[in-house]
Amino acid sequence: MRTGFWFLLVGASAALTHMAVFALVLHLFPPLWPELANLAGFLVAFLVSFVGHRRLSFQDADTGLMQSFLRFAATAVAGFVTNEAVFIALFRVLALPTWLALMGGIVLSALQTFALSRYWAFKRNA
Repeated sequence: MRTGFWFLLVGASAALTHMAVFALVLHLFPPLWPELANLAGFLVAFLVSFVGHRRLSFQDADTGLMQSFLRFAATAVAGFVTNEAVFIALFRVLALPTWLALMGGIVLSALQTFALSRYWAFKRNA
């Protein structure tokens, strides 16, 4: 239960970071494609997410720092692929507003990231 609490808190912090960077990049570079702003948001949120999950959500992990980082990076990239695919489908195909499309992508990728983080990236031997 503690893992779930911290995962939600860290995940919410990373999601807010992702959305803030997304908005900032779109504001600073208006002709930029929203898909690239999504990538920028992901890259910054990745750092927030890794540090928070390593130190709080999965602090009892039996994996070393580098092993966790590499596994989490693979997990995060897989999550971003899901995020971007959902974002593109909602924004470009269904013509939803960017914020709604971004939220759809973030929510779906968060579920995927939790499962991969819990059972692989920060795996516990117990």
